[in-house]
Amino acid sequence: MKRLLVFVLLFSAAVALFVDPIYGQNSSSPPTKTTVFAGGCFWCIQPAFDKAKGVIKTVVGYSGGTEPNPTYQLVSSEKTGYRESIEITYDPTRISYDQLLDIYWRQIDPTQADGQFTDIGPSYRAAIFYNNSEERKIAEASKEKLALSGKFDKSIVTEILPAMKFYPAEAYHQKYYEQNPEHFEAFEKGSGRASFEKKTWGPGR
Repeated sequence: MKRLLVFVLLFSAAVALFVDPIYGQNSSSPPTKTTVFAGGCFWCIQPAFDKAKGVIKTVVGYSGGTEPNPTYQLVSSEKTGYRESIEITYDPTRISYDQLLDIYWRQIDPTQADGQFTDIGPSYRAAIFYNNSEERKIAEASKEKLALSGKFDKSIVTEILPAMKFYPAEAYHQKYYEQNPEHFEAFEKGSGRASFEKKTWGPGR
């Protein structure tokens, strides 16, 4: 009996070491989900998601095309169907899909169909890539809510599309705003994105 009691106590202590108090399960496998958005230049939409509480990781890359292993040069040819995109891994117990959409809308011009700001072409077209019917309904409701908000006097044209395979972009594109902050700031201002977002949503968007 004493041996059994010692075993139980040791086992309980071992479990306690590996159980995350936030998730209530093994800390190596939190309940994460992923989603992909396209919003023009992927450099510019990454910072806002990186700052969001509940977002675990972001990766910029390419989605929407079919040719395997796309490169930046290939996507920039505007012949592949790929769009510059961001893959977001998040904890749904801390941030909802609907909240991610709210962040997304504030990073783009949802009335522009041919690209985003001064970035024109198929690879810069905005899109929400949904994983299932529930996400599709949430995305459509979010889009309708934005259309009725009175923020824009033009139609909301951002597409809502089925998810396709996502390919990470080259390393020099990842967190570009940290790697090259001066160039990033100049590009964001020069493209007209920064002034549009400030005018539409206010400082800090």
